[in-house]
Amino acid sequence: MAASYLGSLFGLEGKVALVTGGHKGIGKMIADSLSQAGCKVYIASRSADSSSGHKAIACDLASDAGRDELVAEIKAHENKLDILINNAGYFSAAPIEGVESDDFDAVMGLNVKAPFFLVQKLMPLLLASGSPADPARVINIGSIAGIMGSSNMAYAYGASKAALHHLTRTLASDLSAQHITVNAIAPGYFPSEMTDGFFSAQPGLKDAIIDATPLGRLGTAEDIGGMCIALCSRAGAFVSGQLTALEGGVLLK
Repeated sequence: MAASYLGSLFGLEGKVALVTGGHKGIGKMIADSLSQAGCKVYIASRSADSSSGHKAIACDLASDAGRDELVAEIKAHENKLDILINNAGYFSAAPIEGVESDDFDAVMGLNVKAPFFLVQKLMPLLLASGSPADPARVINIGSIAGIMGSSNMAYAYGASKAALHHLTRTLASDLSAQHITVNAIAPGYFPSEMTDGFFSAQPGLKDAIIDATPLGRLGTAEDIGGMCIALCSRAGAFVSGQLTALEGGVLLK
């Protein structure tokens, strides 16, 4: 009885999901978790390949042509899309005097513009999926960098994630009535190529971050995957326009 009840609340059997940037890091954690919960998962990025075990679509999401290519590929194989996870992103950091205009534009383009236009272009498939009891789901992967005041010299990145958080709310205000919920998750420190780069460049940083996190550890695949499953399943069907900080309490400091 308990297993049946939990399955009815959190199961995703038969759902179709697209995870951008799903070949590594947090994106891979999400894609793998959704698959284990029963989803048919597509992943998309410039370096996507079949080794992930998911249906991989290689494309440049920073360009209009790349986004159009992705949408056309999804439409060629599916008549509805239940879940869109906008995870692909670009990180850049430099002292104020070292920030380049083109790099700033690149961060904003992939982190804010791409999620918006993917929602726009995939609307027909999302609308085909959604119903009052079981809406289609859009989850935008933001960051605590878009919440916390410290810059860490990631000026464009922090601003882009704050913009994505607000874009989540404005999209939800229009799309919820059309049976598409839109929510955001702001991860803290998780194992990824980006954080590995931080830790390699600054010896002792990893231990310092763990010490500064009340739960005393980095995030795991179960943390981000479980949150996405909850939002995408029947358990999360009544949640829209919300930002969840998934950071082990680090923002409490």
